Amino acid sequence: MARDNMPMRIRRPNRAASAIWAIAISAVVAGCGSAPTDTPFSADVTGTSTPEPTATGTPATSAAASGPVAESQTPGSGLPDFSHVYVIIMENKSYRSIVGAGNAPYLNSLIARYGLATNLDAETHPSEPNYIALVSGGLQGTTLDLTYNLKAPSLFDQIETAGRTWHVYAQSYPGNCYKASSASGFADGPGSVGDYARKHNPAISFVSISANATRCANITRLTGFNPAAADFEMIIPNLINDMHSSSTRAGDNFLKAFVPKITSSPAFANSLLIITWDEGAESDKAGGGGHIATIFASPGMKPGSKFTGAATHYSILRTIELAWGLPLLGDAAKASSIELPY
Repeated sequence: MARDNMPMRIRRPNRAASAIWAIAISAVVAGCGSAPTDTPFSADVTGTSTPEPTATGTPATSAAASGPVAESQTPGSGLPDFSHVYVIIMENKSYRSIVGAGNAPYLNSLIARYGLATNLDAETHPSEPNYIALVSGGLQGTTLDLTYNLKAPSLFDQIETAGRTWHVYAQSYPGNCYKASSASGFADGPGSVGDYARKHNPAISFVSISANATRCANITRLTGFNPAAADFEMIIPNLINDMHSSSTRAGDNFLKAFVPKITSSPAFANSLLIITWDEGAESDKAGGGGHIATIFASPGMKPGSKFTGAATHYSILRTIELAWGLPLLGDAAKASSIELPY
């Protein structure tokens, strides 16, 4: 079992050779422990009555052309070309409510089996701006849980520009590029029935997706989940299974039923699963949005690996971008460091 002061380590053969690889996110920057300062892109930031864009809206924008970026390589580091990256986003639970908690036995089994970032903070309260930060490198002017129509570049744009694919599985999502703020729950995959919330589905907040029927078709219900469907897959549980309107135990039970669909699949070979939270409890102000657990899982990882350096959602974004050689969006270029040696 790795001690808390040891870096998180993953060991498995590279697809081309048995050489050691590493994910490295740049050194800790000044002010990492506080809420980031953003320079928002142009955005339509309004309440839930905002008229939705038409199907002829803004086309997909290359992040490399329109967003603040940095070089896509970290000096001295090799970057594994993950076959798939899966991101599951849970809700509103602080680190101490998950790590070592008796009502989260499955999550703690994943922590023991794989690895944990022990010092990762969300950017702000409430929920939605953290989702936007994770996929765009900034808050983009968002401050509340509202309907946003953002013109900023995002990770989804970057993935397509690089010739890769993405898919969002949003539990209880009505389908057909549904743009309203919420929808009543119905049976959709494992776990309990619960409502869908647009604020927890970051892809729909970007006009380049919401106004493009072809791209919007990449957002579907959870029932059709396929771990090999796309290079990048984001999983958004409903408001019960993500712990937002229920208990830690309910979310843990959902993950116990769902996560093996990834980890038991052949698609998980040479892939990375990240389970994180949007924010801590409202009373938890660490880093601006609270101290949250973030689990990294990949085949061959040394059991019980821990990374103890300061990190944020921007560190998660940076990890994905560096692994796939993508430009670094916004504050991902300045993010604190996480090292996962292979």
